[in-house]
Amino acid sequence: MGVPEQNRRVYLRAMFNSPTPPARSRGSGSPLIEAHGVSKVYKSKSGPVHALDGLDIGVPEGTVMALLGPNGAGKTTAVKVLTTLIRPDAGVLRIDGIDVLDNPKEVRRIIGVSGQYAAVDENLTGTENLRMVGRLYHLPDRQARERAAELIDMFELTEAGNRPVKGYSGGMRRRLDLAGALVNSPRVLFLDEPTTGLDPRSRLALWQVIKDLVAAGTTLLLTTQYLEEADQLADTVAVIDRGTVIAEGTSDQLKSLIGGHSVAVALVDGNDAGAAGTILARHGAGPPHTAADGRTLEVSVQNGPASLQFILADLQAQDIALHDAGIRRPTLDDVFLQITGRPAEEEPASGAADGAADREGARQ
Repeated sequence: MGVPEQNRRVYLRAMFNSPTPPARSRGSGSPLIEAHGVSKVYKSKSGPVHALDGLDIGVPEGTVMALLGPNGAGKTTAVKVLTTLIRPDAGVLRIDGIDVLDNPKEVRRIIGVSGQYAAVDENLTGTENLRMVGRLYHLPDRQARERAAELIDMFELTEAGNRPVKGYSGGMRRRLDLAGALVNSPRVLFLDEPTTGLDPRSRLALWQVIKDLVAAGTTLLLTTQYLEEADQLADTVAVIDRGTVIAEGTSDQLKSLIGGHSVAVALVDGNDAGAAGTILARHGAGPPHTAADGRTLEVSVQNGPASLQFILADLQAQDIALHDAGIRRPTLDDVFLQITGRPAEEEPASGAADGAADREGARQ
């Protein structure tokens, strides 16, 4: 059951004992990315849509913050207000101490942005795309050529650099788009769901590129729907729902809300579900859940490896045959359901907000 609406933020922050959890090993001092009390409301036929509702975030220099949440939670809108693409209705925004609303041109000089969809010209080659971005940043032609060649090599696109982008795979386009966000060597990088739609191999490759950028000193804010992505990349994770941060901490702190691990077993015979459920309940931290197929059971546990060993031993002692068994880490659905009381895939009331942000950003 979810935490009551009015008590969520206080409850969750109290659990972590600090309003601003520390990064794992990097960053100190004032945040390089700041948002305080940021609000953005859109009009719709059904009434006002609160895309952002008092958003507060801070990202220290040289660290990564992941904004985690479902579609429509306000993640893309948050990126767009921070990167000067749309103006909020209220709040304070600063990048490296520069007021985003008062000095948008100064902010654009020090940031890089990669949106949800690769913003590349399909009829140009990869190299031509990057040279064009360089010229848009007013780099001299020679410098734009050199920077394009450097980034093509960095992102392992050398063999494809002189081919039209329309022949690129999804992963190659995503890498090229990220390369475009780095043409101006930004101190601060914003990535909006950078790996959505990529196959596992392309996702792992892009994660490594991002890790290398952060290791070199880049400060990063990324949005994602994947807890695994936040696990891999983020120093801190902020769960955003209906335009506000409702939980913030390290990935481990968030997962501790639901016990950290669960044990799942798939039975050969569904008639064994009752006996198997009794065994899982004996070693679990609560009652087991039985899937719709009647043969897959799962229970939260305090100590994953030890609990799995005890459960398997007891199942074997009762001659209960298994198709599969293992330890499962929490998913976004698990964390989000625990925090909000609803599944992550459920479209919130503000579901149209980020779409409205896309349209407004396009107009500007």
